[in-house]
Amino acid sequence: MDRRAFLQLAAAAAVIRPASAARLPIRKAVEFSMLPKEATIGERFRTAKEAGFEQIECPTTPDAKEADEMKAASEKYGLRIHSVMNMDHWKFPLSSPDPEVVSKSLKGIETSLHNAHLWGADTVLVVPAVVNPSIGYAQAYERSHAQISKVLPLAEELKVIIAVEEVWNKFLLSPIEFAKYVDEFHSPWLRAYFDVGNVVLYGYPQDWIRTLGKRIVKLHIKDFSFRQREAKWVALGEGDIDWKAIHQALADIGYQGTATVELDGGDAAYLGEVNRRFEKILQGEKVA
Repeated sequence: MDRRAFLQLAAAAAVIRPASAARLPIRKAVEFSMLPKEATIGERFRTAKEAGFEQIECPTTPDAKEADEMKAASEKYGLRIHSVMNMDHWKFPLSSPDPEVVSKSLKGIETSLHNAHLWGADTVLVVPAVVNPSIGYAQAYERSHAQISKVLPLAEELKVIIAVEEVWNKFLLSPIEFAKYVDEFHSPWLRAYFDVGNVVLYGYPQDWIRTLGKRIVKLHIKDFSFRQREAKWVALGEGDIDWKAIHQALADIGYQGTATVELDGGDAAYLGEVNRRFEKILQGEKVA
């Protein structure tokens, strides 16, 4: 092999280096609910910033004064509110047969969308439906699709994406179905909010990530353990999720958005440790 051929081969090898060797281009966020509850809004934002987080996900905030405080704290500490956690979709599910319940749910989503617009967030997380003994799966599918379609024009007007999430609501139980559900809206303002920990009871997160692909607009990060007699949520890196496989799957789909840790809350030291483990995940390194 001559020198020119050797250099070309070396350059090619550098290009095809596995993506898992590099830090994922993902911004780290924290749930507002994880921050010290006894602190003021401003103090909570400052704690998140000092712990090393870059962004934050805040809940639906119907009180205008409180919403303005959130905005001011975000600007003061340079901690962007990237997403709104809609709060009424459990108590008032879109899949309910009761028009009054559905109306309250839609109003909650509208409030969340206006919060997002005020704060400069680009997504609102919505649990699309709840299946229970009185609400069948097909009913949940059809009703939620119809109701979410009603608020998509507002989402487009405000330039905020409605991001539906898979949770323990006995709905959207496979990545193929989740992808189909999203695609049937035929709208760029409806995408997937993927929670890594929520699917481990009935699937493999890395498989869901690859199946959903570019449909994913945001991520939730948490860990889950099956090692004890009682399955439970655990600290990052102490559960059974294969974080290296997650890292590779996210690299494979080219995800470059924000990921939010969704864990128990705690003080500044605890949040700093959460951030350290979160960074290890993004680096593709052993967490704990």
